[in-house]
Amino acid sequence: MLYGILAATAALFLAAVLTALLRAAALRLGIVDRRRRRPLALSGGPAVVIATCLVAAVGDWRGVTPLGPEVARLLVAGAAVALLGLVADVRRVKARFLVGGTAVAAACVVPYAETGVPGGLLAVGWIVFVALGFKALDHADAVAGTVGVVTAFGVGACAAAEVMDGLAVLLSVLAAALTGFLMHNWPPARVGFGACGALFTGFVLAAGAVTTRAGQELGSGAGVLFALTAVVAADVLLVVLARRLSGRPLLRAAPDHLAHRLRRLGLTSQGASVVLGVGAFGGVLVGVLAHLGWITATAALWVGGVALVVVLVLLRVKPQMRPQAKVGAVPRPASPQVTGPLRVRNG
Repeated sequence: MLYGILAATAALFLAAVLTALLRAAALRLGIVDRRRRRPLALSGGPAVVIATCLVAAVGDWRGVTPLGPEVARLLVAGAAVALLGLVADVRRVKARFLVGGTAVAAACVVPYAETGVPGGLLAVGWIVFVALGFKALDHADAVAGTVGVVTAFGVGACAAAEVMDGLAVLLSVLAAALTGFLMHNWPPARVGFGACGALFTGFVLAAGAVTTRAGQELGSGAGVLFALTAVVAADVLLVVLARRLSGRPLLRAAPDHLAHRLRRLGLTSQGASVVLGVGAFGGVLVGVLAHLGWITATAALWVGGVALVVVLVLLRVKPQMRPQAKVGAVPRPASPQVTGPLRVRNG
């Protein structure tokens, strides 16, 4: 218990310091978010990955909190997914490569002996969905980080209930590292998360949740897993419906995510992050209580119902789309008076 607190504290400060130190290097190397009016260094993702892996590895090496082969394999696979995300941050990578690489990593960590092959394949698909969902959730300052912290605490509580000490410590370290990153990413952000951090966070959380639910009934397990990541699922559903109904390509970035529409309702960037964090907490609370057996797993249906209502309501909020230039038109130069970051990003 004491080491878990010390490890989390170390991860928080290490992530906060690394995020600031890597900012200059990210700007110099061109690892930036170009969806803003000025380049935003994507040093948060590498900082979170390094802090999480380093603190967890030191604890395992010292024998204080042995990760065990399954958790160690999960951490290595997560680092590989983070590396894939870093490549995507540096240069354009087609979606199929991100999906394929994440699926291969997920296939290496699913406990097939407990889930069975059919259940294992479903788990692989769900891990990929959550990992890419967190990448999509990184569409505004602090959103992915806030939801990640809340979810990490929830999945960590489930792991602690199953006496999976190594996994519980890993998730607490991840939550602390995300908190250190949020010190720089809270609106207006000085650094960004990027695909590196978002894919790593989503992968570790999803794989950790699958590990805690392995061997239990499929229906109740699916309900708990959904409740733990309800905000991610709601954001993906909202974007898919909006782009299908408007006839726009699914993979083309647009300001039509959850935070974008909440901003259109009048919320500030900070307010949108807080609202989504509260929504994530509600889903995570239901998931943890269902995992502990204090409520039935059918309570996840209520979470799904609320998420569906939110999606349908926000679907009626028209996003502020960028006007498309006419063919042959000469683009106007940007006004020199416009300065400062855009706090909500497209994606």
